Amino acid sequence: MTQILNALPLGSNTILCCYVNATNQMQVVRIVNIANWYFERVVFPQQRLFFEAPPDGWLEIHTSRMPTAILMDNIPCNSLQVKELAAQFI
Repeated sequence: MTQILNALPLGSNTILCCYVNATNQMQVVRIVNIANWYFERVVFPQQRLFFEAPPDGWLEIHTSRMPTAILMDNIPCNSLQVKELAAQFI
C-alpha cells in the first residue's frame, strides 16, 4: 500500500516487501538511503509490515530501550521482497 504523504517520486521502481517483528519489543523501522523520500513505521511485537520500497533500499530496525533507541539491524529491501506464487489448479 502506497501512502500519499510519503510516496516515492513518479517513475520509481518499487517492490513489495514484508518485515516481521519476531521479538517481544516494539520496533521502529525506517528506510533512509533513498533521496527525497522518508519512510518510518512502528512495528509491534509479532506484527507483519507490508510496504513498497525501491529494491536498493535498506530497512533499519531500531529497538527502544530506555533512554534511547538502538539500531539493531540493517536489511536490504530486496531480501524482504514478497514472492508471488501462481495458483495451480489440478
